[in-house]
Amino acid sequence: MKFIDETIILVKAGNGGNGCLSFRREKYIPFGGPDGGDGGHGGSIIIQAKDGLNTLADFRNRSKFIAPNGKTGGGRNKKGRGGDDLVIQLPAGSVIYDLETQELICDLERDGQSITIASGGDYGLGNARFKTSTNRAPRKTTDGTPGEERQLKIVLKVLADVGLVGLPNVGKSSILAAISMAKPKIANYAFTTIHPNLGVVLISDYEKFVVADLPGLIVGASTGAGLGIQFLKHISRTKLLLNVIDISKNNIDEALKDVDVIAKELKDYDAGLGKKDRWYVFNKIDMLNKKELEILKKSVNNKIGKNVFFVSAKEKSGLDDVCEKIIEYLRDL
Repeated sequence: MKFIDETIILVKAGNGGNGCLSFRREKYIPFGGPDGGDGGHGGSIIIQAKDGLNTLADFRNRSKFIAPNGKTGGGRNKKGRGGDDLVIQLPAGSVIYDLETQELICDLERDGQSITIASGGDYGLGNARFKTSTNRAPRKTTDGTPGEERQLKIVLKVLADVGLVGLPNVGKSSILAAISMAKPKIANYAFTTIHPNLGVVLISDYEKFVVADLPGLIVGASTGAGLGIQFLKHISRTKLLLNVIDISKNNIDEALKDVDVIAKELKDYDAGLGKKDRWYVFNKIDMLNKKELEILKKSVNNKIGKNVFFVSAKEKSGLDDVCEKIIEYLRDL
């Protein structure tokens, strides 16, 4: 299924039903008085977060959501039936804006969280409501009011504990595939990943965490270069970033330049991202011999220090240690 992370929809709550104009008519009661009932209220539009959804693809072919109107009241003081509320389910992590004003309406962060996004119209009053001591046969009624209508912009921000970031083709998708059941597209060219992939890493029957493999960043990503800015927003929700670096060329200076590129793009996009905890995962160590790897490790540890890992996604080496350290980090949080 295609990943869609932004969409625009129109929501229209139901109109309230009109009040009824009616008079009681029975064989032996020629002037029975007014008995027109009230109308029913219009149905509201409710948006609800639901776990298990991870895309807005369901909205590709449906962009209008209209709740039922309330029914008109009836004689014998019968109230019209109210319109049923319409519930729209969105993935947890959806952020909702009013398209016209760009106002942030709601940030759906957890399963079951809901908000009434458009209220149904109020019901109209039947003529029985207007009977007084001086007006025994009122012919007055009121109409129901229109339901609210608005256009919404919905932006999905991936909910993950850990985000994999790095330049294109450094092995992020391979790492995700190696540590989880996710099956991202993997190929030896840049921008193989064009949308975020999610994978669940099971540590035990009771512990797990979610990893997001994000499209590769390049110089200028924070201003929209490459796939840049449309996916940088997903990183804001992660608790930890894993900066994946391709070390197959055995060039520490080049590798550290890659680290600096990612750091700059994160900071330029959002200063808060620059302060987020970031660990360094040097991938493709299977391309180095034992001596080269030892020299590399010493050099990297001297220049970066803590939270540095050396792995091979191809051979699945070093990844267990990374996952164990991640779950310890998340426990402390």
